[in-house]
Amino acid sequence: MTTSSPTHDSVLNAKGRFGRLAYAAWSLLSAIVLCAVIFILAFIGNLFTGNTPQADDYPVLIILLFLISYLLLIYFSFVFTIRRLHDRNQSGWLSLLMLVPLLNVIMMLYLFCAKGTDGVNKFGPVRATAPWEKVLGWIYIILIPLLIIVALVGNTVPAYQQYLQRSQQTGSL
Repeated sequence: MTTSSPTHDSVLNAKGRFGRLAYAAWSLLSAIVLCAVIFILAFIGNLFTGNTPQADDYPVLIILLFLISYLLLIYFSFVFTIRRLHDRNQSGWLSLLMLVPLLNVIMMLYLFCAKGTDGVNKFGPVRATAPWEKVLGWIYIILIPLLIIVALVGNTVPAYQQYLQRSQQTGSL
């Protein structure tokens, strides 16, 4: 008699499903890892080039490692998007819409907001979201809009102050 071992759901494989919070968590985690890799590569590059490096001063190996890291991020972004689409019982081919400007923003909002199908669908059973994925997912969902607001305020307030100063200097206010 043979016993079948339970299948392991690898998050790095496009087969399977991701709920909204798992999608947000893994997207944030991959972005954090890429930022850490970029900082490490930049630090190593600075060791070779000094304090004020130019883009053409970086060693080829550092640039290749950065490109490989970036390509891995793109790959994992597609994997996570495909898994999220599978949760909606939709084809992973729709992930190609992420390559179309403006549609990618709409697609991302859709993937964050749309509820997955209940129960088993053609892509498998519902994947349980780990507690750490829930926490990290909520951090991402709350953090990104706050960062956008801070960036907008940080850019608009100084611009408005400069506008007021120019207006006062010309006497038009």
